[in-house]
Amino acid sequence: MNRMEMAGLAVQIPAPLASKLDTLAHRMQCAPDKLVELALSSWLAREEEDEKLIREALDDVDAGRVVEHSVVQAWADSLDAENPQATPF
Repeated sequence: MNRMEMAGLAVQIPAPLASKLDTLAHRMQCAPDKLVELALSSWLAREEEDEKLIREALDDVDAGRVVEHSVVQAWADSLDAENPQATPF
C-alpha cells in the first residue's frame, strides 16, 4: 500500500471551533487531524469546481452564448401563468 507523503501544518483556530472538532472526533472515534484533512479536502474540491464553472461561464460570455435579461425576466414572470413559457436556455 502506498503511503501519501504528508506535510505538517500548524494553524490557530477559535477555541469554540476546536472544542466542536474534538467533540465530533470523539463521537466518530476519529483523530481530529483526520477530520480537518477531510473537511479541507472537501472545501478545496468545491472551490476548484466553483472556479472551473466560473471560467466556463466567462468563456460562454466571451463567445456570445448568453440569454438577454429581458428574455429571462419574461420567462420567470410566466412561471405563474397557466401556460408558462419554455425555458429560454
